[in-house]
Amino acid sequence: MHAEIKNNNVSDASRDKANQIIESCVHCGFCLATCPTYQLLGDELDSPRGRIYLIKSALEQNQFSLKSLRHMDRCLTCRSCETTCPSGVEYGQLLEIGRDIMEPKRGKLQSLYRYIVRKTLLSPTVFRPIGYFYRHSKITSKSAKPEKANSTVLLMSGCVQPSLAPNINHTIKNVLSKLNIEVLESSQSQCCGALDQHLSATDDALKKVRRNIDHWTQQLESGVESIISSASGCGVMIKDYPKLFKSSDPYFQKALFVSSKTKDIAEFLSTMDLSGLNLSELNVTYHEPCTMQHGQELGGLVESILSQFGYIKKTVKDSHICCGSAGAYSIFETKISNQLRDNKIENLNASKPNMIVTSNIGCLMHLQKGSSIPVKHWVELLDV
Repeated sequence: MHAEIKNNNVSDASRDKANQIIESCVHCGFCLATCPTYQLLGDELDSPRGRIYLIKSALEQNQFSLKSLRHMDRCLTCRSCETTCPSGVEYGQLLEIGRDIMEPKRGKLQSLYRYIVRKTLLSPTVFRPIGYFYRHSKITSKSAKPEKANSTVLLMSGCVQPSLAPNINHTIKNVLSKLNIEVLESSQSQCCGALDQHLSATDDALKKVRRNIDHWTQQLESGVESIISSASGCGVMIKDYPKLFKSSDPYFQKALFVSSKTKDIAEFLSTMDLSGLNLSELNVTYHEPCTMQHGQELGGLVESILSQFGYIKKTVKDSHICCGSAGAYSIFETKISNQLRDNKIENLNASKPNMIVTSNIGCLMHLQKGSSIPVKHWVELLDV
C-alpha cells in the first residue's frame, strides 16, 4: 500500500514513519480475524486494515471527519493484529500518528472530559481519595527485608496501582526480599507516560518520558540492576521508549539503554531460583493481558513460572482477544469494553477455577467488576 502524504500538520519524523508502516501493509486481511472490535461490530472501518485506510486518507488529502475519529477511538490498541500480521506492520505506532492528526475534530466537551479523566488518574493527590472507594485489596502480610542484599532493582510503583491494589507491590517487595534483592520503589507520581500517549496528549507524554529517562539512567548508572514493572501496560510503554525518538535525537540512545534494562516481574523472576517459594492457590486460570502477549511478546511466561509449583495450564478460548480494559478504554467505550469483559470471564470460568489471575492492574480491576470469584495479580500467589 502506497501513500502520498500531503498533510502539512505532520512532523517529518511522523511522516517518514507513517509512510514506512503504510507501505508495509499488503492489505491481506489476516488482522480482521484477531481484531476484537471487528469481531464484535463487523465493520471493516473498525478493523486494523480499515483504520489504516482512514489514516492514509487523512495523511494524503486531510479528508477525515468525526466519524473517522470515532473509529480510531474504538481501537483498543491491543496489538493482536501485530502478532497476526505476516508483514510485520507496526500498526500501534501508525494508530498514534492517526489519532494525533484527527484529535482536532473532537468536540470541546468530550475533549474536556478526557482531559479531566486523564489528569485525575495521573494526579496521586487527587486520585488517592477517589481510589480509596474503589480499592480492590489491601496489604495482607508483613513486610520482609532481605537478609543480605546481593543486588538492587527499581520497582515501578504505577499511577493507580498503589491506591487500588497496594498488595501487588508489597508482595513483589516481599518476594524479592526472600531472594535477597533490595527494592527501591518509584514515586506514584512518576508515570510512564502511557495514558497521555494513548489519549493523544503526546507533548505531556514526551515530557514524562524524557524526565523518566534522565532519572532512571542516573539510577541505573549508580548500581540499580533492572527496572521492574508489575503492570504489563507500563512495561510495554517503557520498552517502546526508543520508538518515540529519531535515531539522531540525543534521547534515543538513552531510551535504548532504559528499555534494555526494563523487565516485567515475570521476566525477572524467570531467571531466578524460586524453589524456596510456594503458591497459595493452584486452581487458578490465568488471563494474559494484551500488553504481555502482543506488546512485550512474553506469551506463556507467567504460566511457565506457575507450572514450577504444580499449576496445570488451562486452555482458555480466545485467549488472544482483549478483555476490554485497555487503559482508560473501559471509561470511554463502556459498551464494547463490557461486552469483551463478559466474553472473557465466561471463557476464563469454563474450567471452574477458584481464582482468576493476571499481570496488569487495568485487567484486574476490569475483570473483577464482572467476576463472582476473586481476581488477583499472579505474583500475589507467591507471598505465603
